[in-house]
Amino acid sequence: MARQFFGTDGIRGRTNAGVMTADIAMKVGQAAGRHFLRGAHKHRVVIGKDTRLSGYMLESALVAGFTSVGMDVILLGPMPTPAVAMLTREMRADVGVMISASHNPYEDNGIKLFGPDGFKLSDADELAIEAGIGAEQTLAASPDIGRARRIDDARGRYIHAVKASLPDNIRLDGLKIVVDCAHGAAYQVAPSVMWELGAEIVTIGVTPNGININDRVGSTHLDAIQQTVVAAGADIGIALDGDADRLIVVDEQGQTVDGDQIMALIGSQWARQGRLRGGGVVATVMSNLGLERYLHGQGLTLERTAVGDRHVLEAMRKRGFNVGGEQSGHMILLDHATTGDGTVAALQVLAALVQSGKRASELLHLFDRVPQLLRNVRFSGGKPLDDARVKDAIAGAEAALTGKGRLVIRASGTEPLIRVMAEGDDAGLVERQVAGICAAVEEAAK
Repeated sequence: MARQFFGTDGIRGRTNAGVMTADIAMKVGQAAGRHFLRGAHKHRVVIGKDTRLSGYMLESALVAGFTSVGMDVILLGPMPTPAVAMLTREMRADVGVMISASHNPYEDNGIKLFGPDGFKLSDADELAIEAGIGAEQTLAASPDIGRARRIDDARGRYIHAVKASLPDNIRLDGLKIVVDCAHGAAYQVAPSVMWELGAEIVTIGVTPNGININDRVGSTHLDAIQQTVVAAGADIGIALDGDADRLIVVDEQGQTVDGDQIMALIGSQWARQGRLRGGGVVATVMSNLGLERYLHGQGLTLERTAVGDRHVLEAMRKRGFNVGGEQSGHMILLDHATTGDGTVAALQVLAALVQSGKRASELLHLFDRVPQLLRNVRFSGGKPLDDARVKDAIAGAEAALTGKGRLVIRASGTEPLIRVMAEGDDAGLVERQVAGICAAVEEAAK
């Protein structure tokens, strides 16, 4: 069945257009509510959001939808995506909702759904809700309409859970940490977690105004945190995205540490501690070949999946792994969270820093990256990957890279982009192949 609403990570789009309107949000609430009305207990949904202006509109519409079919609503306010997943399970809710478009600009928004176990929904659940959005829903009788209430201690509950991911003997005293919250959902909780563990905190991206989320700050815009770490003489920088399910680290010299290096650190450290399950790490086809070589040198494996943290999570659960993630910074540590959690992952990095006694620049660059180039080509319509010219260019690049590197071509699941990635030990060869494919895509997209 073709999907009209759900993409690779929930429903996402430009607000007040397409699929991201108040009307659609209300229908999502009704369809998801009806889908999870199972059993005789009083049903409830947990709803969190990031700091986008449109969050108010979508939150109100979702409340109307869920209550109209008989579900009680618990409103968390601005909270990270992993906090919504955690509280859905902790509060015995039937479904959880996060209103966020992650690292996208404020004009976009999205709706992510979690099941009662705190995990993102299966394809079957999403398809059932898709069908319900377009159907007329059975509304609750007047006495059975749901109620809505806000809870005041959601931040405290999440902070306690995140701190519990560290052993009691780990403190952050003596560390000076720059924390960049992207003016997003973690703007209060992430700095609080690290301050309560003893660190000196310098904050940026913690004054949301509804339209500045991810604006030149956060894990996808690193100039600000790189400059601040160096200027402040900090030991390390922690950069989150708008909904705080991603982490990128900056060392004391202002150098970037991406998700691949973070997975290498956590995976190898947990292996030495006897905590790693599955014999390795799960990552996507975008992760650098250097990570794969490093893990093999440690006697560990790298299991690759399609792009998207949901694919990583599915493979982890199916194959018994507890560490996985994406080069972009999604870190899934199943011992502590059911979805990507940038703050939990940050604490694992900080713990390693404390235990090693090394500088971040000495600890966090565990392997040399194989030359890798990723370019995005925007298109306005059609299917450029089906064009014969593009197919020929891809076939030629694959032949040129055989035995020398890798090629990954994919359409974005959230934007009209073709992503072209190649890597190999010969940087010039990589650049030529990517340029050739991009030129073919641009020609086909005219």
